[in-house]
Amino acid sequence: MRTTFLVIGKTDEGYLNAGIDKFAERIKHYAQFDLRILPDVKRTKGFTEEQQKTAEGSMLLGEISASDTLVLLDEKGKEYSSVDFAGFINKINVSGAKRLVFVIGGPYGFAKEVYARANYKISLSQMTFSHQMVRLIFLEQLYRAHTILKGEPYHHI
Repeated sequence: MRTTFLVIGKTDEGYLNAGIDKFAERIKHYAQFDLRILPDVKRTKGFTEEQQKTAEGSMLLGEISASDTLVLLDEKGKEYSSVDFAGFINKINVSGAKRLVFVIGGPYGFAKEVYARANYKISLSQMTFSHQMVRLIFLEQLYRAHTILKGEPYHHI
């Protein structure tokens, strides 16, 4: 199963980029993985939050095929422990999914069309993190999930 991580906009902080690159490379030892960075939708004068979500949603949905399993990282999603998240990934993998796509939306969340297309919504925490920090946190958890599934010692139970 291929795993894709879609994000909107570049990561500005060098220390976050270093961590993101580190875990993205580590994940590739366990799965076919790619990180896709979509361009920011620039807000112009008179551009509403809803218009921005719609523009971002169109861009995101253009990256998703009908057979993909789409997981939104969303504050209203289900929370998992690291072990349970590994089980979630394993469940999707054994279901025969060809591609698992995780998405972080823009600063205002997702358009209703993206929510309608999603197969799952997950939350990393009840706390709020910057979109850029979530990238690193999520990739570390994705790497951790793969090491849990392989029975490797990275995750100490």
